[in-house]
Order: sequence, then structure tokens, then C-alpha cells
Amino acid sequence: MPDEPMIVEVAYAKPEEQVIFEVQGQAGMTLMEAVRASNITARFPEIDLENAKFGIFGKLSTANAQLHAGDRVEIYRPLIADPKEARKKRAAEGKQMRKGGGKASNPRDEEVSET
Repeated sequence: MPDEPMIVEVAYAKPEEQVIFEVQGQAGMTLMEAVRASNITARFPEIDLENAKFGIFGKLSTANAQLHAGDRVEIYRPLIADPKEARKKRAAEGKQMRKGGGKASNPRDEEVSET
């Protein structure tokens, strides 16, 4: 069946733009072959195909993974912040906020005045 044509999608997303390219290839096509056939780097030259991470339907995959008809290849952008460090920073900021500012008011603590 390696000579049978098939269609896959190659997807890439930036915060302001998301694109999906349809690629026609032969059965047995690899993920990297589909990405190169999409010519996506012509539109997004910042994509470094040698170091990029890829997935198929949200599951991390290798460049030589064999595709099936209808697969969606995703090209992932590099992280701009380490998730562990970001969590640590948020946690530290939250602790600092709790330490500082005095007692919070509770409406039940206020006296109700009858006039």
C-alpha cells in the first residue's frame, strides 16, 4: 500500500495566528516529509525544523514517525518560560501577598446598627 495517496494536515500556531496546511503524500510518509512538503517555513521562517518538537493530534512524536491518512501534524513553539520556575514564582508571590496586608474584613464581624 505504499503507493496509495493520502492527505494529512500540518498545523502551526502563534498567539496571533493559527494555520493548517493540507498536504498530499503517499502512504508511509513520515512526519518530517509532511512538514517539508507543506513548505511551512516559507510562511514562518522562525521555525527551526532541526530543533522543533512535533506531535500528532497532541501527542509528542518523532520526525520519523510514520503518518496515516487524516493525521494532523503539529509543530510546537519553544516554551518562553520553564513551567516549574513559573509555578515557583507564582507560589512565592502568593505567599508574599498573604504575609503582608493586615486582616481581611468579614461582613459578619461588622455590627449591624438599628435606627
